[in-house]
Amino acid sequence: MTSVSRRRLLTGTAAVVGATALTSQAGGTAAQAAASAAAGTTGNTETGATARALTVSPQDVRYSGLTSGQNQLFHSRPECVRLPRSTAQVVTAVQEAVSAGKRLSVRGGGHCYENFVDHPDVKVIIDMSGMRKIDYDPAHQAFVVEGGATLGETYFALFRQWGVTLPGGACYSVGVGGHVQGGGYGNLSRLHGLVVDYLYAVEVVVVDPDGRARAVVATREAGDPNRDLWWAHTGGGGGSFGVVTRYWFRSPTATGTDPSRLLPAPPTDVLVTWLQWPWAQLTEARFARLVRNYGVWNEQNSSPASPYKGLTARLEPGPKAGGSVLLSIQMDTAVPNARQLLLDFVAAVNDGVGITPVEYQELHQLPWFQATGWPGFWMSNPTDRYKYKSSYHRKGLTDDQIGGLYRVLTDSDYNHPAFVVSIAAHGGQVNAVAPTATAQVHRDSVLKLLWGTAWGNPSDDAKHFAYIRRAFSTVYASTGGVPVPNAVTDGCYINYADGDLADPAWNRSGVAWHDLYWKQNYPTLQRAKSRWDRRDVFRHAQSIRLPATV
Repeated sequence: MTSVSRRRLLTGTAAVVGATALTSQAGGTAAQAAASAAAGTTGNTETGATARALTVSPQDVRYSGLTSGQNQLFHSRPECVRLPRSTAQVVTAVQEAVSAGKRLSVRGGGHCYENFVDHPDVKVIIDMSGMRKIDYDPAHQAFVVEGGATLGETYFALFRQWGVTLPGGACYSVGVGGHVQGGGYGNLSRLHGLVVDYLYAVEVVVVDPDGRARAVVATREAGDPNRDLWWAHTGGGGGSFGVVTRYWFRSPTATGTDPSRLLPAPPTDVLVTWLQWPWAQLTEARFARLVRNYGVWNEQNSSPASPYKGLTARLEPGPKAGGSVLLSIQMDTAVPNARQLLLDFVAAVNDGVGITPVEYQELHQLPWFQATGWPGFWMSNPTDRYKYKSSYHRKGLTDDQIGGLYRVLTDSDYNHPAFVVSIAAHGGQVNAVAPTATAQVHRDSVLKLLWGTAWGNPSDDAKHFAYIRRAFSTVYASTGGVPVPNAVTDGCYINYADGDLADPAWNRSGVAWHDLYWKQNYPTLQRAKSRWDRRDVFRHAQSIRLPATV
């Protein structure tokens, strides 16, 4: 396998992910949104048979295709899969599961990294793929996206119809539902922030303490009595509060009624390139210089005011078997002197390395709409088994961390090119938002790391799990094997869910898994959980826990 195929195999599935995948819609004011729901736009007027979702049982030819997501490590055997086409049908499906005492889960795009959806105890899967509507809602002056839509569908609709976008992830098949709930990060995030920074409202099917399922609309309006439910969906992760059926999106600074001005416009054109440093020429000193340069550059150029917030980059070291260390770059051409800024960035990263990088993909200009699918940043393989981890950095990797990374990548015992550490430039406009303004708390990091490996043969599971765990633990050995929040590192990303964080064999830091994901925001999320899901209907291995004194 070449380094190029390794790169394409991993980073696309990696760039974004929806934890358990639930989606929703939103509106202009809480009263307006509630009025819209009452008027029937959520399907709440349906009755009888029309209020019941299509049911797929184990005897149905569709069953095997609907009981697993992208990660082929996990397959489920639920009693049935429900495929709703309206909010009313979601309410009915949830009510029937709760009344029967059957555990349920929710699938959107199917990119969950763990078995949060496909768990052995789940008896009912609610598959949201029948709810994919994307439109502009003039009553609320916001864009509405239903829970089963994918990122690609959303980008295409928003751009083609209105010339706007959301700063979400680069893998088109990821479901909007779970992606948004975890915060939503992508190639335009340094320029425009996170997806949740544009979330106006959410419609969620919740279960009351008395066991009654119902749809609730929650907005970001300060006076909305349901605002805590909206806030919980701005980074709290999927699968903790209810089934998200619709989102509404609008910029918090938008005014007027022109849809083309209510969300950010993407770049008209971007510069893209893809460089490689061959492992055959990389000594330990050269590797350290390359990774250190990249970290220092991001420390110095990741403020919200930086002209470089229009640049997206991923440095991707992989094992020697992969052939090279890769660097993917995208730059907004609207930035003054954009080409020279990009060249200066490359020079800074390569300063003193002693190697001229190979230009695998020459620097050229593309329309942004075409570049969103550029394989330098995304690809997805639904036939793989995979394991991922994550880490945020407030500073570049330390010398000890770089040394540990070099040792594991040059370990000849693991000759598997489909392992990569994707080190994304972070910060920019993401860091212009206060850490408590949304549930997504990581608002002062400059690097976002995705650690991943993929394989096809089930007999190789133990080998690949052992390696990625050892690699991660080696780099973060000084902090108990995980990136604890401190001056250098800042925890983990819930959308890159990692069950190992809750295992003391791999997290020896004394910092709980939920504090790695949410830090000081976790108690607020617990209070929202106690209000909106006191029965703990919506749960998985890393869902928000009820507070001890409910």
